[in-house]
Amino acid sequence: MLSTEDNELLCRVEGDAPMGRLMRRHWIPACLSEEVALRDGPPVRVRLLGEDLVAFRDTEGRIGVLDEHCPHRRASLALGRNEECGLRCLYHGWKVDVEGNVVDRPSESHEAVLAKKVTHKMYPSREAGGFVWVWMGSPDEMRDFEPPAWAPSPDVRTSIVKMHVGCNWAQVLEGAIDSAHSSSLHSTDMVPAQVDRAGATANEWLRPSTDKAPRLQVQRTDFGFRYVAIRRPIKNAGTHDYLRITLFVAPFTVLIPPNNRYNLSILNIPQDDTNTMFYFIAWSEGEGIDQDDWRRFCKAQVGVDLDANFRRIRTRANNYLQDREAMKRDSHTGIEGIPNQDIAMWETMGPIADRSRERLGASDVAIVQFRRIMVDAACKVRDGGAAIGTTADRTPQSRLRAFEGIVPKNTEWTTLGAPHEAHESQITPAA
Repeated sequence: MLSTEDNELLCRVEGDAPMGRLMRRHWIPACLSEEVALRDGPPVRVRLLGEDLVAFRDTEGRIGVLDEHCPHRRASLALGRNEECGLRCLYHGWKVDVEGNVVDRPSESHEAVLAKKVTHKMYPSREAGGFVWVWMGSPDEMRDFEPPAWAPSPDVRTSIVKMHVGCNWAQVLEGAIDSAHSSSLHSTDMVPAQVDRAGATANEWLRPSTDKAPRLQVQRTDFGFRYVAIRRPIKNAGTHDYLRITLFVAPFTVLIPPNNRYNLSILNIPQDDTNTMFYFIAWSEGEGIDQDDWRRFCKAQVGVDLDANFRRIRTRANNYLQDREAMKRDSHTGIEGIPNQDIAMWETMGPIADRSRERLGASDVAIVQFRRIMVDAACKVRDGGAAIGTTADRTPQSRLRAFEGIVPKNTEWTTLGAPHEAHESQITPAA
């Protein structure tokens, strides 16, 4: 249960909201690199923290992220001509380059152009891990870009699902750190099996446990927290435990335990207070999974499950195309695709969930910790302090890893997959 005041602190990101100010002190994913792959290609609309932006790749291959609206009369630059190292507005021909300089104003006299230089709002950008990242905070506070934990080197292979979700970012992220729900909501796709570790086939994920009520413990860190879900394994249940260790990397990243083919990460990026862009990433330093296969597995193919703007054909209005006959046969939810099953739960909580009406249980310990940490972090920023995960002694992202495996009972889980320089504090068991 969370008070209305704290719920507002947790959820609101627009304008001068403390949580939005916190996020502006981190590099934020703006769009996929594939969306702006072509030099002089079509500009892409981007919405972040309540701002409408446009991203494009210019003639020389540089990425620009600008205020979507032309500085002249505020027409959309997303409709503009991407040519000769800048976006040219269709209305009067004003042209803006990737650095926000208005380099041409054909509707103005030569004297007027010489008399006053005009600039346009832009945000610095970088590319890594298949994404375009932007810095939306103060230029004076801009931090060096650090590759994300799930793409520590250019050699990592990433396959990315992108989907719009019509609700607040925090309830989306809480789904990613809720280990207990997977045994129910995703039971058709995550199947118990006689295996030694989590496995992935073309159509399902295999797990070495039938336990639906994991015991949870949380370890707070300088980057957020790590938590373990402890289950009974199918094999050797008397002497061993099945452990799944998930990381919350503030403010919007979750590292999920891997399977035998690829690692998993989730990004939950606030477009505004009530809309989120959800990214589901399968990554590997080996073969991994092909991009098309990953999107097919998640039922998140553009042109099949999603439109060109990554909006789903399965919506609340059509009950997410739930198949009740399939539920009678072999489907727990009647909804195809693991992300679609999650989204149905998140969106039906409402645009911003009323957490004052919840009845939490022992399996919600990680969610409780997330709320405490992020509400406290928002208060700290509001009061003039540093944002979580931005101090000079923070654990490098390249050291962060999730973990899964069957281990002997009484194994100290905090040592499994742990970064060598993590600044650890107390461990919180489930109540």
